Amino acid sequence: MAEANNTTVTLQVHRFTPRTERAERARGGSPFARKSSPFGGGSDSAARRRPRGKQWVQEYTIPARPEDTVLDCLLTVKRTVDPTLAFRYSCGHGMCGSDAVSINGTPTLLCTATIRDWAKKPADLPQVDDEGFRHTGSGTEDAINGTGEHEDDGSLQSGQSKTTEENGSLGVIELAALPGFPPQRDLIADIDPMLDQIRRLTPYLEADGVLATTSEGKVDAFEYLQHPEQLAKYETLSNCIACGVCEGACPVFAGGDAFIGPAALIWASRFINDSRDDKAMERMDAIDTADGVAACQSVRACSRHCPRGIDVGEEMWQIVAKVRER
Repeated sequence: MAEANNTTVTLQVHRFTPRTERAERARGGSPFARKSSPFGGGSDSAARRRPRGKQWVQEYTIPARPEDTVLDCLLTVKRTVDPTLAFRYSCGHGMCGSDAVSINGTPTLLCTATIRDWAKKPADLPQVDDEGFRHTGSGTEDAINGTGEHEDDGSLQSGQSKTTEENGSLGVIELAALPGFPPQRDLIADIDPMLDQIRRLTPYLEADGVLATTSEGKVDAFEYLQHPEQLAKYETLSNCIACGVCEGACPVFAGGDAFIGPAALIWASRFINDSRDDKAMERMDAIDTADGVAACQSVRACSRHCPRGIDVGEEMWQIVAKVRER
């Protein structure tokens, strides 16, 4: 990272180190118990349980610029401060979706989040008094005097900017693993449950295999042709990179395995709306289950921070309506 112009940023990282699994468990499930039994015995019970290990919050204060990304800051920490910090990334340009985490409680990508947009100034953080209560009121509310009139807040703003200039701090950024998924280590979440749900819905084209032919019976084109208006029905959906941001923002999916998740439904909708696909009815049957479209509560939290610009909530509404009307 380039010269930071004497400014710094503080990263509050929620770290996690898994506990080493024992070779033999002291308490095993009954061999006669079914996999769906809440009392254990299933082969996937270890994967579904909450990971156990050491959890703590660690702060890193490093030089940074407002235009730097959070990924840049983590790479600086990894290379110069703490090589044990674990996080996942690949392309670094918001195309692969492998670096999805929670920043200040909001699921997003590390490589697209800049310090200017996400760093919280000390004045913006909730203050804790001696009794342990956090003050959630804004500074403008505290500046109201007894007569109900606002006092001059110029001194307050100048004081905050003066403090920033004196200590050179751009603010604080809180980082945690992606919500709704079991953490593997530090900021790395296990997204296999989401990928398994997507695989359940056969995320690939299943065409009828009939190619266009001429009047003489010869193959006229080796591609499955489409009109532009047919492409427009699913083109935006094909931009999904399965990053898990919508899953982490969904309160239903984060609550457990009772919902297949918005990412899987987006992939299903992508092929249901594809005129070349010949399995639309089978795909709608697959998601017309208790953990499919019936579990969607239309909260639309999944639409707020999609890095690919997909209106996930609207697409979810459309696919739910299509399944019910078929």
